[in-house]
Amino acid sequence: MNYLEKYGYAPDREKMDRALGIIAANLENISSEQVYKDCFSMMDLTTLKTDDTPASVTKLVEKVNSFQQTRPDWPLPASVCVYPNFAATVKGVRRCGFNITVVSACFPSSQSFLEVKLKECEMAVEQGADEVDIVLALNAFLANDYETASEEIRQVRKCIDRVAESQGRKVHLKVILETGLLRTPEAIANASFLAMEAGADFIKTSTGKVDTNATPVAAYVMCECIAKYHAATGKKIGFKPAGGISSAADALCYYSIVSSVLGKEWLNRSLFRFGVSRVANSIISAVEQKTVTYF
Repeated sequence: MNYLEKYGYAPDREKMDRALGIIAANLENISSEQVYKDCFSMMDLTTLKTDDTPASVTKLVEKVNSFQQTRPDWPLPASVCVYPNFAATVKGVRRCGFNITVVSACFPSSQSFLEVKLKECEMAVEQGADEVDIVLALNAFLANDYETASEEIRQVRKCIDRVAESQGRKVHLKVILETGLLRTPEAIANASFLAMEAGADFIKTSTGKVDTNATPVAAYVMCECIAKYHAATGKKIGFKPAGGISSAADALCYYSIVSSVLGKEWLNRSLFRFGVSRVANSIISAVEQKTVTYF
């Protein structure tokens, strides 16, 4: 499948570099309390540590539960993102309106049997996950076996839909492309179109577990692909940069890319997320003009 030809897309690096240069030069001009709070509301507040425990996950959730008691004029983050075995922990402690996101299907490598990946997704949804983030099967994609990579996403989509429908609810699927391992804008574009066609509600840059994670270039390409896909199908697919986003300035950069390429209708938690573990405190600090370490 030649996705670039099908959707009439060719990455233009010179155009991207010019656009990203303008965005970088303009960050101070868009910096405002409202924009920072909008970015905060679109965070998937994440803990994916090897030493995560029920106690440490509970502690993070309790901080989210209590956040608006100390800052009532702030929104909540969109979700708390954890390993799948902690979905029930988050559900049991959650007392306010944020979603439960899990990374699943043998995150972060996606190197296992499809049956194992499907079972992990099934169990996570059964235990309360509202959103499931999986990694594109790079073992197939990088071998140019696009059909196998696509079929895996379709099978996960069917699995989580079946469980969610039995519970009378909807679960969203985010597909992580691991753009740092795709190397070229063309490969990132092919992976973007493949994931969207196969059933992703969001496409996401990275796991945060490889040397190169989210970059402005990868984000720009993915957003251009989302725009092309929307023009061709009428479907709005969300975008999630993740990995290496550690400062309020980083958040503003990705916010500006989405605004520039996709427009303001994408600037909400239904279509735009940040995968973050560190940037929350940076955003609060930028607004309050002092160092904050709430999370």
